[in-house]
Amino acid sequence: MSRVRVVGGGLAGVEAAHFLSGNGIEVDLFEMRPRAMTPAHKTGWLAELVCSNSFKGVDPLTAHGILKREMAGLGSLVLEVAEQTKVPAGKALAVDREAFSGRITAHIESSPLITTLREEFLVIDPALPTIIASGPLTSDALVSSLAGVTGTDRLFFYDAISPILDAESIDMGSAFFASRWSEGSDDYLNCPLDRDAYQGFVAELLDADRVQAHTFEDARYFESCLPIEVVAGRGSDALRFGTMRPVGLVDPKTGKRPFAVVQLRKENLKGNAYTMVGFQTRLTFPEQERVIRLIPALSHARFLRHGSIHRNTYLDSPRVLEQDLSLKGSPNLFLAGQITGVEGYMESAATGIMAGVSLLARLKSRPFSPPGADTALGALIHYITDRNTAGFQPTNTNFGIMEQPDVPKKGRAEVRSERADLSFTQWLKGLDDVLEWKD
Repeated sequence: MSRVRVVGGGLAGVEAAHFLSGNGIEVDLFEMRPRAMTPAHKTGWLAELVCSNSFKGVDPLTAHGILKREMAGLGSLVLEVAEQTKVPAGKALAVDREAFSGRITAHIESSPLITTLREEFLVIDPALPTIIASGPLTSDALVSSLAGVTGTDRLFFYDAISPILDAESIDMGSAFFASRWSEGSDDYLNCPLDRDAYQGFVAELLDADRVQAHTFEDARYFESCLPIEVVAGRGSDALRFGTMRPVGLVDPKTGKRPFAVVQLRKENLKGNAYTMVGFQTRLTFPEQERVIRLIPALSHARFLRHGSIHRNTYLDSPRVLEQDLSLKGSPNLFLAGQITGVEGYMESAATGIMAGVSLLARLKSRPFSPPGADTALGALIHYITDRNTAGFQPTNTNFGIMEQPDVPKKGRAEVRSERADLSFTQWLKGLDDVLEWKD
């Protein structure tokens, strides 16, 4: 059977390589780091997490929880390692990023069927079975090659990275541990602000110097990952109803809900570093330090990593992708991860698995179709391949793209989760018969 290529050692790429090798397929996995770095990556590890260390919620009644359940059913390597390296994060699944990427790298590099090639992949050969999972920071050379195959121009928007702070520099006396709506939970460190402190913070945030986009870059932001200064510009209370919302929290010092709050989440198991939740920004580094130190509990904050902004390249997938994630007119060439227009760690990883499944079916000359749109995985693939989608914009998994059960609102979440589970289980059973995974 043909040897395949997987381009990109991020979450999507490692999932694709893991799935294919687990089904007896030899894989050449191309990753240009550390020989050629990106503006956001810091290491040469596979599956390096450059933004948050959170994989979001695990509640099976939520879209993110359903997606994780389906990924587990397909033998997700990312989920397996995430469970091994998780840190406390309330109802979310968060990991020690160094331990997570280290274990992923060790697993992939020890696989006898995977050859990891530390070199930049420059030219696509549509005749060879290939999965492009090069991520949001795809190199210029590969983007040019991909554009030549698809006949489309590259598109840009920006992901912003939240700062990470040294735990010892945080004024614990001005903060408190709690999770929203959860009694006795201490997974998040909350930094409260009164009205004056909040208004002063917003005023300085709006006046602060920002890193400007290059003239050749089209600065567009993913709506659910807006820089805090962009949100603040929408109104004086915009942050208080968004990233800095105080609902579900009570400051034990006052017995009342704060006017606004900044939440911090442990970055690692040691608890010596904290990420500012939802505080992605494009302020210059000096301005980040000045403005963030206006938050009372962070007045002496030491920055282990500043927030930053980086390019995210993706295709107009509804116009160029088939439902099996292959490129129209190039049946041996598949795409996965953020370059397809999915947004989020789990979403990227999930499309990597699905591209692996689809390519395996192609190699075995078997028919393949994705699960139904009443499943999280099926809905995500339908969204990025639906030709009727106008004004295509990247998206996370959410109930808005899933088929809705025609039942009363009360109990709808349970029904939706049960139906998704049944639909996915039936699809998986049929897939087992089609692909003969045990042969």
